[in-house]
Amino acid sequence: MSADPGPVARWVPVTTLLLSLAGLGVSGYLTFTHYAGTRFLACSATGLVECGVVTTSPQSSVLDIPVAVLGLVDFGVLGALMTPAAWRSAHSWVHGARLALVTVSMAMVLWLVAAELLIIGHICVWCTAVHVITFALFAIVMVFRPLRHPAAVPDAPTR
Repeated sequence: MSADPGPVARWVPVTTLLLSLAGLGVSGYLTFTHYAGTRFLACSATGLVECGVVTTSPQSSVLDIPVAVLGLVDFGVLGALMTPAAWRSAHSWVHGARLALVTVSMAMVLWLVAAELLIIGHICVWCTAVHVITFALFAIVMVFRPLRHPAAVPDAPTR
């Protein structure tokens, strides 16, 4: 265990946890509609915004795993890493895992936005909500890391 990484502003853990829960909710809804059918999608079906086209496109799966399911898992883990206890953790791996996962999540969002705009030619409002939530989490985690970076303090050996 390393030294206390230092406090972050009180609103940071609360906000990031709420954003993670919102992402979990939207991803849960998209996972439900993936398996139950697009008829349950509350979304426009004309013009640029066509959720059904986006959520059933070949880009809606990675290695045969629906992107919605990946989002569900991602936000579940992020939720655990965004709790106030996790933000206060003296374990450097917690802060490193939070930073790594939110960075990978943001990279995935950039790919998905590019796929929507350049390959599919349509966007999904629900997917956009996930993208905005992910970007907000990414921005907050990048700006409001613990005051003393925990990676700078090596973990003490355990006995």
